Amino acid sequence: MYHKKLEEDIRCPLEKGLQVFGGKWKSRILCVLNETGTLRYGELKKEMVNVTDAVLADSLKELTADGMIRRKSYNVIPPRVEYSLSERGISVIPILQSICRWSGQFQKGKTDHVMRQCEKCDYRFPQ
Repeated sequence: MYHKKLEEDIRCPLEKGLQVFGGKWKSRILCVLNETGTLRYGELKKEMVNVTDAVLADSLKELTADGMIRRKSYNVIPPRVEYSLSERGISVIPILQSICRWSGQFQKGKTDHVMRQCEKCDYRFPQ
């Protein structure tokens, strides 16, 4: 089993925030769930595009553990699990949208690969 060599040393609230919702996939998951509401795992995977099962599963576990999303299991066969934003997850959406708008100011050129969820941020590439 893997053990960290150093203990976690988070001294700034920004570091903790980036640990919770930062990175490529966690922020995308939050934005997709904000746009679509409640999704099952397979539906979420289709929306994410190019994420591996292992990375998606790990990200969902971490977001659930941090209280950003809710995981609801149904006692049926086949198993059914749904994911949605928690109140904490909803509260971070304006921050992510603001980061999206800020970073969009510095992108060069235009791309057709902007996620549909980015349109809610009023995302624009500068001309």
